[in-house]
Order: sequence, then C-alpha cells, then structure tokens
Amino acid sequence: MDTLVIERGGVGGQAGSTERIDNYPGFAEGISGAELADRMRQQAERFGVELLVAQTVASINPGPDSGGVRTVTTETGQEYRAPSLLLTPGTRYRRLNVPGEEDFIGAGVHFCATCDGPFYRDMETLVVGGGNSGVEEGLFLTRFASHVTVLEVGDRLRASQVLQDKAAAHPQMDIRLNTTVREFRGDGKLSSVLVEDLTTGRQEELHPAGVFVFIGLDPNTGFLSDTVELDPRGFIVTGSGPRSSQMETNRHGIFAAGDARAGSTKQVASAVGEGAAALIAIRAHMEDEIRNRGYRGDN
Repeated sequence: MDTLVIERGGVGGQAGSTERIDNYPGFAEGISGAELADRMRQQAERFGVELLVAQTVASINPGPDSGGVRTVTTETGQEYRAPSLLLTPGTRYRRLNVPGEEDFIGAGVHFCATCDGPFYRDMETLVVGGGNSGVEEGLFLTRFASHVTVLEVGDRLRASQVLQDKAAAHPQMDIRLNTTVREFRGDGKLSSVLVEDLTTGRQEELHPAGVFVFIGLDPNTGFLSDTVELDPRGFIVTGSGPRSSQMETNRHGIFAAGDARAGSTKQVASAVGEGAAALIAIRAHMEDEIRNRGYRGDN
C-alpha cells in the first residue's frame, strides 16, 4: 500500500505540543511530546509513508458505497484519490465563552503553555481546568512563572493521581476548587480575571499576567459534516455501517481513529492502538476491493 498523510500543522497534533508524556509505554522516565512525535515521523518515513504538511483538507467526496475511489480536496485545490481513507483530524481546546475571552486571546489568554509559557518568566499565571491537560501544563509553567494557580470548577481535580500528587507537592502551585471564570478584563491586554466561588457565590478579581485555558476538547470535524455520521458533539461515529468494522464510519471504506472518534479515550497510547486497529481493517478492505472489483490504484 502507498500511504499519504495530510497534516494541516505539525506532525504529532496535540501530543506533539504537550510538554511531557508520562503514560506512553516504553518510556519509564517519560518523554516530551515533541520528541515522541518526531520519533513517530522518522519511523513512518522509514516505511515509505509520504507526509504532506501545512495542508488543510477542505472537503471529502466519499464516492459510491459500493466501492471505487474517495477524493480528498485541500484548500489549495489539490485533489488526492484513494480506495480508502483514515480520518484522524484530532481535537482542539475548548473555549470558556465568557466576556472578554476573544478580546485577549494572544494578549494574556492562551491555550498552549509549551508555546506561550516562556513569555511569563517570573510572573504569576492562572490555569483554568483541573484535568490532565490543565495540571500537566500548570506543572510545565512552573519552569517560568513565579506562581501558578489552577482553577477547577468541580469539587476535586480530574487529573490522574500521579499529576495530582505532583501538583500538591510543588511549592509554586496551588489549587482552587469550585471556582469558575466569569470575565476577562483589560484594555488591549489582559489586566484582571473575575472569578466566582461556586459554593459561596463570592466573586473576586485576580491579577495574573497570563491565563491558560484547558477545559476540554472539541473535534476538528467541521469539514466532515456532510461526509460521515457525527454525534451531537461533532465526534465521528464508527461501527454503525452495515458492513463496518469497529473503526469504520457509516461510509464504506472510510475509517476513523484517535481523539476525534466518538468513544475514544483521548490518550496517546489508545490513539496509536486505534490507528493500528483501523489499518488492519483497511488492509482487509483493500484486499476485498482488489478481489471483488479489480481495483489497481489507477482507476
């Protein structure tokens, strides 16, 4: 099989911009997301995979369900055809959707500590979200910031126990539970954040130099709305077609894996496993295409 990977950004997606990954098998001391992504890229290239980066897919023509080719069109108008597609568009960080958020994105409000954390050396920062991403990025920020406060809307952190223990033991971090952001304030640049204690209703104005938001993920599936079945949140539904494997969409020959697939666990290790399972199903699909329809790649 000839394989082409089309990627709108850098290889590795969310994992590639994660400061450290501690739960990927084979790396007892953990590994940086960038290094893991680069190792995966090298391995793929060793097996002849062609990588097309900085290209955004605009649309997909699924072709007939009875077989044939599927056509991928990029924003530049280039078309690529194949008898089978694997959709792995991943996810993006969710917004708070509170007053002032849009006004200060890049001017005090951020979604990537690895990218923007170094700008806040010796300053106080705020992290919104107490899941794995929020606590991981908060720990990373302690390399630069003088202090990091993590806000969690619930009554406990949702991060793994390993991350919770690290955060609790770190002298530059503190955790505020049952707390939500109501407004970002400033004049051209963030100057304060209005937060509310959900147990008492008391509001307070904080003055961090920067805020990093990690409250969940939304799938990058806008270009697929008319192509494959999506669930109410926009995640790709698999295993629902009449002939489908667990990783196949409702369109025969189009598969999905990773964070954008409905029911996925949003972990690097499981995303890799899903990709392997999808590729085994794709191989079976390709063999079926050749056996039943005589597909040879130039049709």
